[in-house]
Amino acid sequence: MLFPTPTLSPADRAVLSEVEQMRDRLRHQVQAHPGKWTSGLRKLLAADAVAASNSIEGFRVTTQDVQDLMDGERDVDVSDEDREETLAYQRMMTYVQSLHDVADFQYGKGLLNALHWMLQGHRHTKRKPAGQWRNGPVYVTDPGNPRLAAYTAPGAADVPGLMAELVDWLNTDDGAHPLIRAAMAHLHLVSIHPWADGNGRMSRSLQTLLIAREGVLAPEFSSIEAWLGRPGNTWEYYRELQRRGATYLPDQDVSGWIRFNLTAYHQQAQTVQHRMDDSAAVWELLTAFVVEAGLDERVVSALHDVAVVGRIRRSRYEKAEGLTLQQAQRDLRDLAAAGLLVPVGRTRARYYTEGPRFPEPVLARARTPFTISSPYPL
Repeated sequence: MLFPTPTLSPADRAVLSEVEQMRDRLRHQVQAHPGKWTSGLRKLLAADAVAASNSIEGFRVTTQDVQDLMDGERDVDVSDEDREETLAYQRMMTYVQSLHDVADFQYGKGLLNALHWMLQGHRHTKRKPAGQWRNGPVYVTDPGNPRLAAYTAPGAADVPGLMAELVDWLNTDDGAHPLIRAAMAHLHLVSIHPWADGNGRMSRSLQTLLIAREGVLAPEFSSIEAWLGRPGNTWEYYRELQRRGATYLPDQDVSGWIRFNLTAYHQQAQTVQHRMDDSAAVWELLTAFVVEAGLDERVVSALHDVAVVGRIRRSRYEKAEGLTLQQAQRDLRDLAAAGLLVPVGRTRARYYTEGPRFPEPVLARARTPFTISSPYPL
């Protein structure tokens, strides 16, 4: 038995309507600006989601380092374990996002186990198998006391039947809004806890997959993983799951879970909108600056990354502008000589941050904090 999808309250429907409006605006904005800065923002948001979702599980890699790892950089100052976890999650999420427009797509046990292998295959053991249902009990322990079970998942013998029911539900349109179905899919999977490890990230990824399949907006702009990874939100996330009980109790009202997810959708959309507007404004300011300074307009992408992301590596700039290694190196050296950039590190590990002559109005536009509001009245 799965959790029944609750009926939305008038307040829920109002919030969902606002989310739809914001996502529609973002979709039109992305379509109207298919250039380099939107492509860069998509990569940044994807890296942010990977970093945040991994951080919930205790793997600490900054968004900047995740982006470097995603770009294929080898000299990134992270532990071997964090590197493996980041790249595994990134590969799985890349595949999830590629499924958004597959015509004959179907959910299945094989698909879910294959995604789990991508995520956990490097940790596969007999005791904790990857890519197959668990063969024993699993517990979510209390952060302050590992001997205290905050949640005990259904028995291993019940998992195949519950997952069959979930797959059937995933392949059946019950008339609920796609964002509500995505939230429910997350709750179903994380509550069943079908694998020995990796259940949290798999559940968040399944939610992202359903959002991607909706087809309204690229999942990089819609996923709530980055929102969930903020410390305060992570605490609320765990607390909301704990409200479902210490054991699997599907016959209950989960309106609170839906409200939590609608808040996440709404506030993440606000965040992405701010980033989108800031990114566009920074690009325009930098374009005007390089023209006035007599620089080649291609360096805008390097300066834009420094303002928005915090740094630029030679390889990323080279790929973004289709340059040779020598051209990219020369451009960055010239920008450093002009005081616009400062090199950090040596040889392959080198990256560039803003220099003393980097235009202050650009940094102010890129880095001024913004506020987001709660969609529900206090």
